[in-house]
Amino acid sequence: MTMKRKLRLATQIKRVIPKGKRVLFVCVGTDRSTGDSLGPLVGTALKKSKLDVLGTLDDPVHALNISETLSEIERNYPNHFVIAIDACLGAFSSVGNIEVACSALKPGAGVGKDLPPLGDVNIQGIVNVGGFMEYFVLQNTRLSMVMKMASTIADACEEAVRGKKNRRANKGA
Repeated sequence: MTMKRKLRLATQIKRVIPKGKRVLFVCVGTDRSTGDSLGPLVGTALKKSKLDVLGTLDDPVHALNISETLSEIERNYPNHFVIAIDACLGAFSSVGNIEVACSALKPGAGVGKDLPPLGDVNIQGIVNVGGFMEYFVLQNTRLSMVMKMASTIADACEEAVRGKKNRRANKGA
């Protein structure tokens, strides 16, 4: 992804974050499936940046613990603005796109799971084509593309939260 696209994504994310609100990123997925590892890869990168994050490669948020995660958010992050991040499947022409939506994430919808909604806003990376044999398609998604998308999303999220102050600090280092 070009720097221009990354900055455009950061701008989109920044616009949806209410002024003065702390942000919690909830990165959904599992490293047991290449396509579904987008969320935990983003979460791991954001955690290294010392942002508030649930869902990393070491401690993923997935279908089996989503209810516990929602309880943890209520308990430990009650005043945070929650941005949910996940992989999804879409049309062939959309693969590689990253979309920001001003609505809760409906995790697992692409593979027929009925899970509770999550977040105030969601970011979804379209990692592969949907419509047929979704689990197989997610399992056989190119890791290279998922890694690039994860890096782009993590960089844009950090830029959106930290903004110009962070850029100036990096230039001085």
